[in-house]
Amino acid sequence: MEDINYKIVLLGDAGVGKTYILNQYVRGQQPKNNLPTIGIEFATKTVTLQDGGKIQVSIWDTAGQERYRAITTNHFRGASGALLVYDITKEKTFENLTRWMEELKTAANKDVVMFLVGNKTDLVERQTNSRKVTKEEGQLFATKNQLFFEETSAYRGTNIASCFEKLIEEMYIRKNLLITQQQQSQSQSQNTQLKPIETPMCSKC
Repeated sequence: MEDINYKIVLLGDAGVGKTYILNQYVRGQQPKNNLPTIGIEFATKTVTLQDGGKIQVSIWDTAGQERYRAITTNHFRGASGALLVYDITKEKTFENLTRWMEELKTAANKDVVMFLVGNKTDLVERQTNSRKVTKEEGQLFATKNQLFFEETSAYRGTNIASCFEKLIEEMYIRKNLLITQQQQSQSQSQNTQLKPIETPMCSKC
């Protein structure tokens, strides 16, 4: 089964590594340049699910700069999944997560699945004191807001595929659940409409 309506957006401040994440997952490599994303970029990928089914997802890389905010938020529309990305070596990118999350909720599908990603573990491995946001802080934020959570290195490709796989599986589960609920609702509505009207019998009949 293929479904072209699976849309995933990457959002977060400029420089957190969204373009690296996209390229590692779709192409298995780093981007050809490290220039900031201008506006919007996207790619598609066919994904095999655990049950053997195949779906097609479109992954949208959004610019983090303030001047592109209107363009960026407009492309949140119709998203069923999102990677909310911050840089574990820059506290400000973590502090801005709430604003990004609220903007996403306003524009995306109401049942959008969100995955919190703390990126750039490779920098911390090279220089321990560069970490500004602990893993515990990331987990606490995720738990509080009911998000999936993982720390990654988009530079090395660490945990990138698993983040997308978990996100897409959850999107698939929720969409199927929604379809089932809609079908049940329609069935109940039809049964109610077809239910015969019982006329009370006269006691003298």
